[in-house]
Amino acid sequence: MLGKIIEYVEQGKFICALVLEEEGKRLRVITQNGREMKVPQARVVHLADKSFAAHSREDVMALLQETAARRQAMMAPIDLPEIWELAVEEAQSSFFPRFLTELVFAEGATDDHVAAFLRAVFADRFYFKYKEGKVQVHSQEVVEQLQGMARKEEEKEELLEKGAHGLRAIYEGEGGFDWPERRRCLEMVEEFYLHGNDAKEAATSRELLKRANLARPHDPYHLLVRAGIWHKDENIPLLKSDLPTDFSEAEEAAALAVQEQRLDFFDAGRLDLRDKPLLTIDAVSTGDLDDALHLEKKGDNFVVGIHIADVSHYVRPGDLLFDTARERATSTYMADRQISMLPHSLSENGCSLIVGLDRPAISTLVELTPDGEVVHSRIVRSVVQVKRRLSYDEALAMAEQKSDEEIVILTDLSQKLLQRRVAGGAVVMPVPDVQIRVGERVEVALADSASLSRNLVAEFMVLANVLGAQYVSSRMEPGLYRSQDPPRKRLFEGLQRDLFLNFRQRRCLSRGHLLTMAKSHSGVGADCYTTVTSPIRRFLDLVMQHQLTGIISRTGTPFTEKECKGFVGNILHGVGRANRVRIQRHRYWLLRYLEESVGAGNYMPALVLDVQPRRVQVVLTDILLEGDLPLHPGGRIQAGDMVSVKLTKVSALDNNFLLDW
Repeated sequence: MLGKIIEYVEQGKFICALVLEEEGKRLRVITQNGREMKVPQARVVHLADKSFAAHSREDVMALLQETAARRQAMMAPIDLPEIWELAVEEAQSSFFPRFLTELVFAEGATDDHVAAFLRAVFADRFYFKYKEGKVQVHSQEVVEQLQGMARKEEEKEELLEKGAHGLRAIYEGEGGFDWPERRRCLEMVEEFYLHGNDAKEAATSRELLKRANLARPHDPYHLLVRAGIWHKDENIPLLKSDLPTDFSEAEEAAALAVQEQRLDFFDAGRLDLRDKPLLTIDAVSTGDLDDALHLEKKGDNFVVGIHIADVSHYVRPGDLLFDTARERATSTYMADRQISMLPHSLSENGCSLIVGLDRPAISTLVELTPDGEVVHSRIVRSVVQVKRRLSYDEALAMAEQKSDEEIVILTDLSQKLLQRRVAGGAVVMPVPDVQIRVGERVEVALADSASLSRNLVAEFMVLANVLGAQYVSSRMEPGLYRSQDPPRKRLFEGLQRDLFLNFRQRRCLSRGHLLTMAKSHSGVGADCYTTVTSPIRRFLDLVMQHQLTGIISRTGTPFTEKECKGFVGNILHGVGRANRVRIQRHRYWLLRYLEESVGAGNYMPALVLDVQPRRVQVVLTDILLEGDLPLHPGGRIQAGDMVSVKLTKVSALDNNFLLDW
């Protein structure tokens, strides 16, 4: 090979070189660029037949550069598709380069012709492939596949080029900027921001954003806001989840249809309680009213009616809406949005206990002594009509001012029921409700979760849940039951209103369980417990309502033990998914409140929950948001202390905030 011109490929380019010396399997060469180097013989694509005498370095470089230029020019007349059409008809699938070259240059193929042909093969890889000294002919299928891939790459490059320009224009305020792939590009950006590397076109999306100079973490978020796809406080946790948010046309139609088709709730099996003075007590904003109460005197005792909307009358096993409720498992309430378990035409109309309208219900009628002892109870299918609706604030004022006898008695009985639960071992840890109002600004306020009016409703709902659990379990029927073991550590007995102790006690509670057999519930202080009082909002309650209805009407419970176990999985998945979205959204709005109303550098009151070796855990008492501090430089801080802390950084989008002393 000494003195011969070779060609090899380096970084996709053909390099001409003259062989100076053979060293085993390697060749010492000088390249057209004047470099002396060693090239493995296996890398040589073309070897000239003719040898050249030794020349000066400058002459060798000139020779090689002239040869390279000549061969590059000779590529022009080479029609690879025409050669391929001739070659693909042959019986064999690979040829020596010279044979195929002679199909082009019929007058005789020189070294330059062969080298030019090989260059063409490497430049256009659709028809041929060079391998180990031979040129392989691609089949028709392979050619079509490679050409298809090439078209896709061209389309991708065009998408990236135009898309990057378009996205940048939108980001810089040209909201009306449009191009054919605008929608697709924005959808790619949205999916990439939500799902990262798990997005369908993650690599392309990343490159698109990079070319648009929008590679910072939240650039896609702001881009989508400016494009009008998202609003400025988009619910990212909700978008990331698979939580259903809207109802299909079929679901909406089914909700309307069942209200028209199932008007037969005045059957002989229902007790007519429409003359009873039912009242509802809820938040002003509540639209799905699923519980009501009424009070009657019976000698020295009282009969309390706990009436729950009979959703089982409308939503039955096998129905589309039953499957909808099972999939969603619960309604989800957030400061800026409510996602209902059932369509609004049912949840806020057909099933809702609205003043003045007849409604089917499941009523628990309980006779209580003035001390809150249950004398007798029964659960019936009923027809009811609510006579008045009160807000929590209105009921509280009536209780405190003793201006309404019914509210006063119900309040007193509820307090007696609470005392009995506490005496039975219940752990009652009222923590203020954090109420968030989203308007022009984010407003946060704390409400007493243990006010007389809220306790009034809560205690009678707990009582109905306990009695419902006893009713089903005592008859050895399948059901769904909540249970909880005693706390791992008990910091106090009974009712405690101290915020510090309640936060600490929460950390020591045992995990709750959802079972198909009744067990004790330590937190409630009951031998068996379920929930039956919110069938509009919770699938668990709807299932138990069906079981209750089957027993009361003597038609048999519709769900077997096996089916109930299946429901456990549905409920745990659906409720867990909804809770994750709800908790993250709640935190987002608290952080937005800190951004707007407090701001970095300002101080807030905090309660020290724990002092650990490397950090101090606190809760901001104005909004009940927990956070961490570095150790106090003075080292005198103890758990339970009230301190003032400085907000040094807050970002709702990053989901974090930093505190300092």
